[in-house]
Amino acid sequence: MVKKSFKVPFWAQILAGLVLGVLLGWLARSQDISWLVTTLEKVGDIFIGLLKLAVAPLVFFAILVSITNLRKVNNAARLASRTLLWFMVTSLIAVAIGLAIGLVTNPGAGTGLTPADGAKPEHTGSWLDFLTGIVPTDVITPFTELNVLQIVFMAAVAGIAALQLGEKAQPILNLSESILELLQKALWWVIRLAPIGTIGLIGKAIATYGWDLLGKYATFTADIYVGCAIVLFVVYPVLLATVAKVNPLQFFKGAWPAIQLAFVSRSSVGTMPLTQKVTERLGVPKEYASFAVPFGATTKMDGCAAIYPAIAAIFVAQIFGIDLGVGDYLLIAFVSVVGSAATAGLTGATVMLTLTLSTLGLPMEGVGLLLAIDPILDMMRTATNVAGQVVAPLIVAARENILDRDKFNSVATTPVDADDPQPVAVAA
Repeated sequence: MVKKSFKVPFWAQILAGLVLGVLLGWLARSQDISWLVTTLEKVGDIFIGLLKLAVAPLVFFAILVSITNLRKVNNAARLASRTLLWFMVTSLIAVAIGLAIGLVTNPGAGTGLTPADGAKPEHTGSWLDFLTGIVPTDVITPFTELNVLQIVFMAAVAGIAALQLGEKAQPILNLSESILELLQKALWWVIRLAPIGTIGLIGKAIATYGWDLLGKYATFTADIYVGCAIVLFVVYPVLLATVAKVNPLQFFKGAWPAIQLAFVSRSSVGTMPLTQKVTERLGVPKEYASFAVPFGATTKMDGCAAIYPAIAAIFVAQIFGIDLGVGDYLLIAFVSVVGSAATAGLTGATVMLTLTLSTLGLPMEGVGLLLAIDPILDMMRTATNVAGQVVAPLIVAARENILDRDKFNSVATTPVDADDPQPVAVAA
């Protein structure tokens, strides 16, 4: 007799990790169990460290290969420009929602925080740093210091050069594709450890900060989560239903594993292999998805680069007693659309926040006010980022009539593994 073996779905594993992490974190904090706090911290740090280990080479080869893969797609330039256009459109919508929520709720009022509670960050972002920092001074430092923006620049140059060389560059392209597959395979093993990493990351957050921290930042935290939820569960579904003319529920069925991992890992780049897999499963052609997803993982940040800096700027201005005008709000929108690449898909959005504050002339000490609460906020921000990185290619593919709608409509909430294996049959 043959029957299907039981396999716990990935989403259920992540959910179990979240619940267990909260329980262990609460236990460690309430009972002051130092060894448990240390264990949770180490487990979480190791998981994030494994994700970051592959970031530099993964970004380089993913961008290089994605650019050269565009030669296999008809109307490549049109697809690239439409992708960028929808990145900008959704970012504008997201920042508008962030500004509206911030203006209505006044997140900095009644917190009890003062300018003295802030502190300047060690590293700040400015437009000069952003523009001059794109071009590296050597080819090694961007990889050792994990400067993703410079890695993207070098990969883009290499990819364009390879396209110009044509057949002469084919051996390099074959090697690059093989290395990329190797990196993705290794990262898939790390992704499978996400439930364990979840226990450590969530447990560490609860054990370190507890629920007390949320008191002073209650309105601000709620604003970020509500803003991201509106974009994730209202804006994206409306765009999918009206512009792409597809069923939003099918989107969530297919994209949910990547959204979950993004919530836990807080890294768009670390989630990128899974993001690309779910994008392809939703019917976006592989040749186009292999360009749009890596491009989005380093530049498409509706959570970190639109909603968050908009609300954070209002929060900081209110704490320091500075009035913002219409021109300031327009500047926030401009920074969100143009400067989002500065977040570079890594954990945290401090660079984007400092870029926004410096553009508005707000005190950099405001960053220090938000550092403690940042890990809790970053989970929802990154989940929104990754969802947007799937939505934009879906919209473009649908409008360009290259979306496999049969594949999209048949997608199911099955586990997403490296090779999309079929259910295993075992002898009873």
